[in-house]
Amino acid sequence: MSAREHYGAVVLGAGPAGLTAGIYLARARVRTLIVDEGVPGGQLVLTHAVANYPGVMETPGAMLARTMRKQAESFGCEVRGQTGARILDLAGRPKRLDVEGLGEVTADAVILATGGKPRALGIPNEDRFKGRGVSYCATCDGDFFTGMEIVAIGGGNSALEEAVGLAKFGSKVTIIHEFDHFQAQPWAVRQAEEHPKVHFLMNQEVLEFVGDEVLEGVRVRDKATGEVRTVPARGAFVFIGYEPATADLRGVVELDERGRILTDERLATNVPGVFAAGDARARPYRQIATAVGDGATAALAAIDWLSARS
Repeated sequence: MSAREHYGAVVLGAGPAGLTAGIYLARARVRTLIVDEGVPGGQLVLTHAVANYPGVMETPGAMLARTMRKQAESFGCEVRGQTGARILDLAGRPKRLDVEGLGEVTADAVILATGGKPRALGIPNEDRFKGRGVSYCATCDGDFFTGMEIVAIGGGNSALEEAVGLAKFGSKVTIIHEFDHFQAQPWAVRQAEEHPKVHFLMNQEVLEFVGDEVLEGVRVRDKATGEVRTVPARGAFVFIGYEPATADLRGVVELDERGRILTDERLATNVPGVFAAGDARARPYRQIATAVGDGATAALAAIDWLSARS
């Protein structure tokens, strides 16, 4: 393989947005490379069950991710997981990137679908107990706490859905939320309320994680009364949203104050030939379906951009 491979398009990120972009690009006979530092599938791989993706009955997220990858590859898209990529120049023609295992590659168009990472609480002992009780992935770590007490921290759809999933393992799951109401959709709240193992602790400030060698509990303060207590738990799962994985894009494309990529309605960035899709982009909703829509839109826009310059 030459030290400088050329692609019609390179997609950074292999979540639902990136894989969808790859499907559309490869079907249009654009030579396409998708690279991801993690496992292809992104946050989808960490979802214990997907029940609201159109046309697909409830299925494990990892299975849906594998299907998306196989579909992209079936059209000739090259997908590389566990592969780092460093941007050399996106402003020029062609765009230049350094891809692990390939060296420098060039591309006529680039789609940024780098997704996001779980947001940490930033409280005492969080780092200390990571991997020893504190987790951000129910699918990855839920079974480690079989028969034990678990807490799920957060109040959105993910927190409530994953709490129900964790109830398959834990003897009791307590949802701890900082407000007296949830931000989740009514169906997610109802599902959690109806589960006999799921309990609620509302209007609580999470102060710190406590324990000796492993996590033993979560210290909280009641925001109404000021009462401080420790909730027993061997596992604490944090579901308070995601941060865009765009640190390497500062100064490369325009970002908003939260570090999200700014695009126009065709998902073009301020750099010609560079598009963005999925959770790394500034947009109001974070769903598999919206990520897939982004991936299709960005790919179609990239195809139009390439066609106009061929």
